[in-house]
Amino acid sequence: IEQTRAAARLRRILGHLGGSSVRAVVSFGVRYSLDNNVLSLEQRKFYEENGFLVIKNLVSDADIQRFRVAFEKICSEESKPAGLIIIRDVSSVESEDIPSEKTIARIQDYQEDKELFRYCTLPEVLKCVECFTGPNIMAMHTMLINKPPDTGKGQEDFLAPLHQDLHFFPFRPSNCIVCAWTAMEHIDRNSGCLAVLPGTHKLPLKPHEYPQWEVVHLVMEKGDTVFFHPLLIHGSGRNQTQGFWKVCIHVASVLKDEWDTSQEQGEKKAVGIEDKLYGSDSGLDLKDIWMFRARLVKGERITL
Repeated sequence: IEQTRAAARLRRILGHLGGSSVRAVVSFGVRYSLDNNVLSLEQRKFYEENGFLVIKNLVSDADIQRFRVAFEKICSEESKPAGLIIIRDVSSVESEDIPSEKTIARIQDYQEDKELFRYCTLPEVLKCVECFTGPNIMAMHTMLINKPPDTGKGQEDFLAPLHQDLHFFPFRPSNCIVCAWTAMEHIDRNSGCLAVLPGTHKLPLKPHEYPQWEVVHLVMEKGDTVFFHPLLIHGSGRNQTQGFWKVCIHVASVLKDEWDTSQEQGEKKAVGIEDKLYGSDSGLDLKDIWMFRARLVKGERITL
């Protein structure tokens, strides 16, 4: 506590004096973000304490519309990017004869779709990502969620229970990983928005069984983007509206060739998906899979 107070006093003094020395002391005691001129000290403190940060109106309406069109082309089968994983909405696929966005709940690994992958390279997104990863940024995992209304059929598939993303990521260090999650339209508690447990990024990786802690529901408008730590416990509820809602997701990291391959659950899921795509005898291991998925979006490729 005394160190914190001393740091605050030093910042105030240097603020009165002016000059570049102020920036040099901002990181005093900061663990989860890096010195830069993008985030304010208040924003960095918020992320430090809570493990997430919402930046309002970060992505333009024009870009979101382009991503929407690209997604619709995939849904109608006009576009078939290589390596794309499509998760269908089991509650509507039987009632929809013609492929459409009503039959698809999520797509993953869109790195070969030039239009959708442009989201991972948006300067306004990358400048925020860099605050957590540093200048060498790899796009490790990509996803677009098209959350359907809750019809009562197969709804368990579309309620995202509370979880930590690091269960599914073997690359390390965890403090150099961040998820960018951009709302493509208004989302709130009624539509099953993202819910987080602030401060849980400071906890170790835990089993997927969490107590009934009180969550914070993140009401977001189109273009708002939340950045969060891979250890932050989060999830989402059922969509109780009549419409679908969409988010673009990009997990970014700087790779330092540090791996934790002890996470059996995540490894089995990842290898299982790749075996479906490339054959059950593909022989791929976890590192091979992430090598295939990873794309450099800024700076230099350090590993993989």
